[in-house]
Amino acid sequence: MFEDVPTAPSDPILGLTEEFVRDPREHKINLSVGVYKDSSGATPILSTVKEAERKLLETETSKGYKPITGDPTYGRLVRELLFGADSELVDGGRAATAHAPGGTGALRVVGDYLKQNHAGVTLWLSEPTWANHPQIFQKAGLPIKTYPYFDKQSNGLSFEPLLDQLRKLGPSDVVLLHACCHNPTGVDPNPQQWEQIASVLAERGVVPIVDFAYQGFGRGLDEDAAGVRLLAKRLPEMFICSSFSKNFGLYNERTGALTVVGKSSAHTAAVFSQLKICIRTNYSNPPAHGGSIVSTILGNPELRARWVEELAGMRNRILQMRQRFVEELKVKAPSAEFGFIADQLGMFSFSGLNREQVERLRTEHAIYIVGSGRINVAGMTADNMVSLTSAIANVL
Repeated sequence: MFEDVPTAPSDPILGLTEEFVRDPREHKINLSVGVYKDSSGATPILSTVKEAERKLLETETSKGYKPITGDPTYGRLVRELLFGADSELVDGGRAATAHAPGGTGALRVVGDYLKQNHAGVTLWLSEPTWANHPQIFQKAGLPIKTYPYFDKQSNGLSFEPLLDQLRKLGPSDVVLLHACCHNPTGVDPNPQQWEQIASVLAERGVVPIVDFAYQGFGRGLDEDAAGVRLLAKRLPEMFICSSFSKNFGLYNERTGALTVVGKSSAHTAAVFSQLKICIRTNYSNPPAHGGSIVSTILGNPELRARWVEELAGMRNRILQMRQRFVEELKVKAPSAEFGFIADQLGMFSFSGLNREQVERLRTEHAIYIVGSGRINVAGMTADNMVSLTSAIANVL
């Protein structure tokens, strides 16, 4: 049976990390995978997470299965983060939340739901988008198309072409939007642009899937949710796929959520019942530990306040690394323009480096960057900044 099975290509991002681990060079730098690093180059466990785990260890009485969609308390707290504690979507019945194994798990459940319940749907992804987005939805059996997003000339948002494409869509189309900290570009719509996007989607009857992987990593928890909240006010139906890998540092706990918003509580309940079938036939029910950590922190005012401070610390370090990276390159490569990187948000930046330059950085300098030129700014530190910018100046 196995003799003729071909070897699959390496994952374009995780495959680089595997190669990085095998690289014997001591000065190597990994800026490929989206994992936060502190000033020492380590991926820390937040102190609030450790305290929540201690509380769980002391109070947990069972390892029994969770419900198919997870704990209702977890779902409610997720909706408070998304929409604000005062929103009618928190308890009004028009929104329902399932605990999912990471944001990726939530995205796949949406893909399965669309394939099984909405024949003829086409999914539209930004060009570019996270490298795993096309694979997730293609494996679910959905046709994929792309809409313009990034303007290589300005290193900013290609907004008018984006709107022009959205105006051509209809009720048989679903569009995936990044809530904030767009992966891989770091370029987000401003509030006025979100208004126009919401208006066009409402006019065309298009349902969005919002990938919300970096809440709090851009400008702040509420600021980063502004686009989601605006869409929720203007549109009757939407999906939101949340990840808590980054903002809680729960990478290996695979903690996420899928929230569906419907025109009415009856519509939402019907969709949620179909989502439960997708979950049951995939992973049956969610892993408990990460969700329990999130619920413990968000449900405790003191822990939540401390978590917000820790999140701000991570966000500010990334912003500082962006600024320092630009300043160092201005000295080492004065003819090159990298100022746009300081204006981008989140963990990632579309650096403008081409594939040949990325390859040279890897082979000559032991610096690992995704082939598209996407850089994980969160992997930069004061200790590796000089060697990193010197290497980039060299390949330029």
